[in-house]
Amino acid sequence: MTNSLVDELLAKPLGPTLPARQTDPDRDFTRQIEVSGDAAEVTVRGPEGIDPESTAADVLRAHHLDPAEWEVTSFRSSEWTMANGEPGLSARFSFGRRKVPAEVEHPSVDELLKVFDEASGFVQSDEEGEFTYIVALGDMQFGKIDGDGYEGTLKRAMQCIDKAANLLAEYRKRFDIEHVHLAWLGDHVEGFVSQGGANVWRTQLTLTEQIRLTRRLMAYAITRFASLANRLTVVAVPGNHGEAVRPGGKGVTRYDDSHDTDALISVGEALALAGEDFGHVEVYVPDTDELTVVVECSGTVVAHAHGHQWRPGKHFEWWRGQAFDKTSAMHTADLLLAAHLHHEFVDTDGPRTFVQIPAMESVSTWWRHLKGTRGAPGLMVMVTRDGEVPVKEVVR
Repeated sequence: MTNSLVDELLAKPLGPTLPARQTDPDRDFTRQIEVSGDAAEVTVRGPEGIDPESTAADVLRAHHLDPAEWEVTSFRSSEWTMANGEPGLSARFSFGRRKVPAEVEHPSVDELLKVFDEASGFVQSDEEGEFTYIVALGDMQFGKIDGDGYEGTLKRAMQCIDKAANLLAEYRKRFDIEHVHLAWLGDHVEGFVSQGGANVWRTQLTLTEQIRLTRRLMAYAITRFASLANRLTVVAVPGNHGEAVRPGGKGVTRYDDSHDTDALISVGEALALAGEDFGHVEVYVPDTDELTVVVECSGTVVAHAHGHQWRPGKHFEWWRGQAFDKTSAMHTADLLLAAHLHHEFVDTDGPRTFVQIPAMESVSTWWRHLKGTRGAPGLMVMVTRDGEVPVKEVVR
């Protein structure tokens, strides 16, 4: 096949190329303005029938100058023949700014005061429909020696949970909230697998003690919120520190083999034995060999991941990749919750929202030595419905 045939087959019906139009101030209808301090020069050219003074005023308005604040100080007009043979008009106006500002009509003060007198007071209108109150926390890394240690982290976590429970009553003044959702986003224990076990010396608690603290904090949060909601859902996802085993310091057994999630499984088993008081509590962890969980919250599909699956700043790229697989629950997610990077960060892409929560531990000494930055620990609460997240608040 010859090149000419290929070119012919690939040809498209493109529009004709038109030469650029050359402007000629003496032949075209033009408007020109020069402003210097309190003086302005306006030149207009056009057909004979134009109103030069009105046109000059339009030029002032087009440049955000109020014609009422300017007065004509001189005027020059000339006639000429346009290219089409018809007569044209060229006018040049000199304006000066008025010494006394143009009189402006002010609204009546009495009328303004009447508006306040008739006001019935501020009333917060209720949002219609049921909303979900989300409490998201993670990166406790119980057992770590850094900062105020595991004792400070545990105390702070319980205080933040209490504050979040108290805030629920405040948000119910604005939203109809019947569903509370607790999201545990990983790295609840420091573990002994991170950095190939190099963190062992700086870990004060045994592994079983770290897991025990995690279980009891989860149970504390559930009992704190169970009486405050008609539906309470609880999710835990695996973090990198919570991995149960790393063969050779690098691999994993299964991706769901995690102390972060097994702690919630244990709490869920206890809830099943606790009776009807906790019959409305639902517990969820990832499926076999999975790292994410998706839960529906008042019409919002909430996805949970620790955040070690993507590089910093690449959360939406990772999300798009997961959503490309139509069999993945990430395909329908509206909100992605994550932790891992130890600071709060909110990002949106069209209707989708990404929320990264702060760590609960007070400081990472390694990060402080590297970057000089200390932590700002806490958890985050959100209010959501139908894919929207109108409230996002850090609780410290």
